Amino acid sequence: MAVKIEEVRELTVTQDAPGVIEKARREGIETVWDRHEAQKPRCGYCDLGLSCRICAMGPCRIDPFGEGPQQGVCGADADIMVARNLGRMIAAGSASHSDHGRDLVETLLAVGEGRAPGYAIADEGKLRALAAEYGIATDGKDALALARELAEEMLEEFGMKKGRLQFVNRMPASRVAVWEKLGLLPRGIDREVTEMMHRTHMGVDNDYVNILLHGFRTALADGLGGSMIGTELSDVLFGVPKPTTSRANLGVIRADQVNILLHGHNPVVSEMVARAAEDPALVARAKELGAQGINLVGLCCTGNELLMRRGIPMAGNHLMT
Repeated sequence: MAVKIEEVRELTVTQDAPGVIEKARREGIETVWDRHEAQKPRCGYCDLGLSCRICAMGPCRIDPFGEGPQQGVCGADADIMVARNLGRMIAAGSASHSDHGRDLVETLLAVGEGRAPGYAIADEGKLRALAAEYGIATDGKDALALARELAEEMLEEFGMKKGRLQFVNRMPASRVAVWEKLGLLPRGIDREVTEMMHRTHMGVDNDYVNILLHGFRTALADGLGGSMIGTELSDVLFGVPKPTTSRANLGVIRADQVNILLHGHNPVVSEMVARAAEDPALVARAKELGAQGINLVGLCCTGNELLMRRGIPMAGNHLMT
């Protein structure tokens, strides 16, 4: 595929990526940019959120120019259709981030119960501070006992029995009062995601304002629930990040080493890969096969986790693939 380098430069602000993108196209290797181009022309209805396939009576679409259908089969108008689509996107994002947090809670519980070989408490001070924040007595208890108790309390945040998420208490009282007045205080992580999926189904909530307000509530369930839990427990299990110096962009890939690009959303696996890459036996095996060693680099969220804790360089993000 013949592509001018000037055109490629419009795809990225980095200095090293254009040459690699051009080389990939010259060799017939498909990238994210080729897949993006292949999707054109994009569906105008989908771009505007005016198509719906939530129920089996569809798919339906609404004409934005007022000449064609103005309601779906179920009676949903443009506002309802857009709100439902956005609400489901919020639910998916909240569920994704929050399950990341749940993975870390389950890992903490496994550490406390002695079921997670290789994992340990990296910052006991933060563990004790979080336990106290959750109302857990810390005196006379060792780190593993506190890990079990804290994990069990945090698991309750997903189903929720006590009315609202613990980390709501970190917010300014004036802001909490506004959320309370509008009915936006998240009651539980899974609770709000489930309700969003329920509200946006055919024949349930037909008030677009109501749907959008619940979108705020679902987003807060992530921000004050799963995401914040994930952030805090990453520190407990893998250490609190510190300012560090590293390198970035595609130049971090080494031609003379075995390159492992750590990609994803959850540090539970990547931390173990980083430790394994330091294993003398594995480094020796890499050298035996002709490499100078093992080179770890990061991509996206997992890459940032490793950058801020270990100084592992960042190769880029998902637009590199």
